Amino acid sequence: MTGPNTIDPAWLPDAALRGIGSRRVTVEGEGPLVDTLRAEVAHAQDKFATSPTDGHVAFRLDAEADTGPEGFTLTRSGGRTTVTAAATAGLLYGYFQVVRLGAAAFTDAPEQTHRPALSRRMLNHWDNIDVHPVMGQVERGYAGGSLFWDDGRPRGDLGRVRAYARLLAACGINAVCVNNVNVHATEARLLTDRIDEVAAIATEFRAYGISVHLSVSFAAPVVLGGLSTADPLDDGVRDWWRTAADRVYAHIPDFGGFVVKADSEGQPGPFAYGRSHADGANLIADALAPHGGTVHWRAFVYNHTQDWRDRSTDRARAAYDHFAPLDGRFRDNAVLQVKHGPMDFQTREPVSPVIGALPRTRVAVELQATQEYTGQQRHVCALAPMWAEVLGFRPEGDDGPTVGGLAGSGGLVAVSNAGADPYWTRHPLAQFNLYAFGRLAWQPDAKPQQLLDEWIELTFDPEETIDPERLRSGLHAVLRDSWATYEKYTAPLGVGFMVQPGHHYGPSVDGYEYSPWGTYHFADRDGIGVDRSRATGTGYAAQYSKPWSQTYETPESCPDELLLFFHHVPYGHVLHSGTTVIQHIYDTHFEGVEEAEAAQRVWASLADLVAPARHARVAELYEEQLNSAREWRDHVNSYFLRKSGIPDAGGRRIH
Repeated sequence: MTGPNTIDPAWLPDAALRGIGSRRVTVEGEGPLVDTLRAEVAHAQDKFATSPTDGHVAFRLDAEADTGPEGFTLTRSGGRTTVTAAATAGLLYGYFQVVRLGAAAFTDAPEQTHRPALSRRMLNHWDNIDVHPVMGQVERGYAGGSLFWDDGRPRGDLGRVRAYARLLAACGINAVCVNNVNVHATEARLLTDRIDEVAAIATEFRAYGISVHLSVSFAAPVVLGGLSTADPLDDGVRDWWRTAADRVYAHIPDFGGFVVKADSEGQPGPFAYGRSHADGANLIADALAPHGGTVHWRAFVYNHTQDWRDRSTDRARAAYDHFAPLDGRFRDNAVLQVKHGPMDFQTREPVSPVIGALPRTRVAVELQATQEYTGQQRHVCALAPMWAEVLGFRPEGDDGPTVGGLAGSGGLVAVSNAGADPYWTRHPLAQFNLYAFGRLAWQPDAKPQQLLDEWIELTFDPEETIDPERLRSGLHAVLRDSWATYEKYTAPLGVGFMVQPGHHYGPSVDGYEYSPWGTYHFADRDGIGVDRSRATGTGYAAQYSKPWSQTYETPESCPDELLLFFHHVPYGHVLHSGTTVIQHIYDTHFEGVEEAEAAQRVWASLADLVAPARHARVAELYEEQLNSAREWRDHVNSYFLRKSGIPDAGGRRIH
């Protein structure tokens, strides 16, 4: 049971270790990760030493094994389970695979070799050292304070960071950036006189094969070094970054690299000096290169002081316009980090055309595990189906590579949803988003329902409940379609936003409509949506390769779920589903609330199967979710009834 002063074990409760803890285990090899593996085995056996089971589990290194640096081969035959790997990281990942399989790990099965599809599987923490007056300690953090800092100082006990590293390694994550991409004055000093704090955090992550990265300010030579310029072509600036990188690696020899947000939302960048983003990224890449480090250069660059009256400017176009012309000009150790959609982690967006437009550049795809626009970890919204849809998208059509394949050169990144809350993610069911991200980063074509089954089996021990099948069925009913439910009662048909400005929680249909942020829906008395066609709109649709540029070009060929992202259409426009836009808005908003109410009832029915504290936390959050869902329904339906003058065909009450 998890109470207010304990830490939830998430998907690594002791019960999940029963299989390996009750068997004879041998571990061969030396090194820090093997030491971690031996400690894991000792912990498991300490818990289950009184209930021995026949069988033997062996972990062994084989330099000739064809597994790569993190892969492993799992052999199960005749009561013997063997994990073989060419490197120690593979042994540790193999251990967690055995845990994940549970009892099935000890039954005969064909030999399987597991290798991560992506070499970089990374979380970005948006943590501040100080509590920011607007964004708090963790920007877009919905799970309490930072795991790393408290009240402006490093946490004295980093045991929880070690526990966090264990959870991350168990789902396949191998890199963490520990501070906010919006680098404030205090956080900037992590690069220099506070680097010891990063080194202490790196020690905890290192035990589980996770490299630490640091967000840095492009203006660091000015802010920290006293230089008069941060021009990336200035020799003094280049020397400053080389010295800074040398200092970091002297403290953290296995440091991963830097993350940079530049020329974005007020952050400094190379544009101030008439230089390109390739110039800026290469400056830092060159400083990291002697140490084997990587710079992740974020492509989230757009005009955030847009004139809402000017319909020729389109925020969705910005990343492509800035970065597509630079393809091939970035260093080999520079990774362009691209948000999966062209706007900002909305409930529904098309896949960013930038991902398929840079064949000569390493690209990392960025997702958002923290639910900024998807309920802020107060609403149940399992994001694995969205992410799987993105990773399976083929920018060049059916014969081309998937987004998951294109990310092979740069990796998959997610904004973390973890914090100091006892449940890690505030909403206990939001743990699934963190778990699913790691597993999809390892295997981008994994099926969301498979991952949900894995998470349920690990998190909720089937041997400790009176009715495991009812529990599994109930959790599937609550989580499986929760993204679709959330989409139904919020912004419709891909139009996005419609949220309260600033904190982004709850409905405000016109909240950003007359703002400088470029997030418009253009609803008027005749229709709604943004014309992004080549023929009559902003031309954004033409940034895609065929067939998608053709698919998105007209309302007739555009998928319903993205219609209002690409087109301004009348309220009476008939969707492919056969209903009109206005009736779709009404219907889905009523349906979304009804589905959330049904999910709440299912959760209530599981009270006898779930630990009381966990059940109570989720039940409390369901009350908030339903209040918010009803507010969304009533705001959106009333807005469009008044705007269009078209009544609901179902005669339901709209205010």
